[in-house]
Amino acid sequence: MLLTRRGLTAAALLLPAAARAQEFGSAARPLRVGVTSGVHAQVLEKVRDVLARDGFTMRITEFGDFIQPNAALAAGEIDVNTYQHLPFLEAQRAQRGYDFVPVGRTVLTLLAIFSRRHRSLDALPQGARIAIPNDPTNGGRALLLLARAGVITLRPGVDYRATVADIAENPKRVRILELEAAQIARSVADVDAAAITGNYAVPAGLNPLRDGLIAEGADSVYSVLVVVRRADAEAPWARRLAAGYAHPEVKAFVEQSFGGAVIPTA
Repeated sequence: MLLTRRGLTAAALLLPAAARAQEFGSAARPLRVGVTSGVHAQVLEKVRDVLARDGFTMRITEFGDFIQPNAALAAGEIDVNTYQHLPFLEAQRAQRGYDFVPVGRTVLTLLAIFSRRHRSLDALPQGARIAIPNDPTNGGRALLLLARAGVITLRPGVDYRATVADIAENPKRVRILELEAAQIARSVADVDAAAITGNYAVPAGLNPLRDGLIAEGADSVYSVLVVVRRADAEAPWARRLAAGYAHPEVKAFVEQSFGGAVIPTA
């Protein structure tokens, strides 16, 4: 029996959700992936090339800040993003109401304090200006690192959600400048010290382990995630993309390309 155009449409709608989801990643319907420029984009490009051998196709959109990739995901302009760690995702869900979930891990980019003017944090002068990211979680990471170095003291019990209001002691009266994360690597020469995440430090020629005055340890809570809308959490294409980050070639690429400043966590 021949199906009319209307019948074809109805039949397509009756396909299981998983079957329809498998259409993503085809040449006719590339998976739309959002990522921040720099390290995360480089790693994603390697994942794309590895998955392409099995016919999986994606279209990468690079963003210049931490806010737009989630806004684009919420608006349906992309299908998935790969740039944020769990603390940042939790903050975004609380502040903006996003119904997003992680489906895998990618890499960990270390945060470090850099300086073009001083060889140690002990050498910081009174009133030194220190730039930190202005987003809630990475700013908190920077404050925790400054506290670990003894530059400031934070109120007891604070974590990555710390803000400048949580500074309990500031013996050198350092001035904390909260700047867009992507801008800090370009401004490092204009301040006494700057907290920069690895995804922006590495493209600027700065290695957290080699050049940082102090760097984070490999804390997996800051591992970057593959994030989708909740409705897509079980989609085959989501699992396939997440699995791409665990491919041995991708892990080898990360280990060989970034001098230890970026750590595979998939």
